[in-house]
Amino acid sequence: MKTLPPGLQAHLGEGTTTLAWCWRIERRDGAIFGFTDHDLPLVFGGTTFAPESGFTPSEIRVSQDFGVDSQDVEGALTSDVITETDILDGRWDNASIEVWRVNWQATDQRVLMRRGNLGEIRRGRISFVAEVRSLTHFLNQTVGRTYQYYCDADLGDARCGVDLTSAGRFATGTVSGLVGERGFASAALAGLEDQAFVQGLVTWITGANEGRKAEIAGFADGVLTLFEVSVRPIALGDSFRATLGCDKQFATCKAKFANALNFRGFPHMPGEEATLRYPNRGDANDGAPLAKRT
Repeated sequence: MKTLPPGLQAHLGEGTTTLAWCWRIERRDGAIFGFTDHDLPLVFGGTTFAPESGFTPSEIRVSQDFGVDSQDVEGALTSDVITETDILDGRWDNASIEVWRVNWQATDQRVLMRRGNLGEIRRGRISFVAEVRSLTHFLNQTVGRTYQYYCDADLGDARCGVDLTSAGRFATGTVSGLVGERGFASAALAGLEDQAFVQGLVTWITGANEGRKAEIAGFADGVLTLFEVSVRPIALGDSFRATLGCDKQFATCKAKFANALNFRGFPHMPGEEATLRYPNRGDANDGAPLAKRT
């Protein structure tokens, strides 16, 4: 149950109200934006809430249990604030959002209705639909480690320990040729082992995609192929840095990176066949480890 400010409570008791919805969004890069369904700008809390900015909300859905409450916000891509490129870049993903109910004639009469984060963003040709998730969605996220066959570390992070700045583990160059919408060639990649960069990362140093990263889907004959089409077109002469990839398997960690001691998975965990098979005379079913370190 919400406690309303006295001024807003008195305004609601008048019978005729002048209320508007306002949304304050803070992206992960620190940029703050305000939107309102009122026809004039509203200002409070140090934020200007712009009208006609492409935001149209659905009803707010609230549950009494720990389910994730949600609301959809629909908008047009004609706004100068919300652009298709920024959405494709992921700049709006998981942005924090506050939903306010405000008396537009006296903005000090307001109440915070909910807090949450932007979830899935679905894009069309001229519009988008963003899901607003309540804070309970954090309860659905996995906390801690998971007992699994594959490594759960990111290649090159502190838990992994692989130095991706070492010679032979990265390549820098410029784009010398384009292959379809997702592939490119470079003289710096010529002669390198096929598949070496698969599941690695490309970081764009110059060009329209400067500062962005993309995951590598394939590498053969000196051509890198990305999983997704770049947000902005790749151009000849764009500079990049590509790092080796890892498929998270113990054999790869040992042979490719000599990093078996830091492997963060459980490569000897019993598979489904250990659960489904019938016991046979002579089987080691005494609880002893199935694999031993040598």
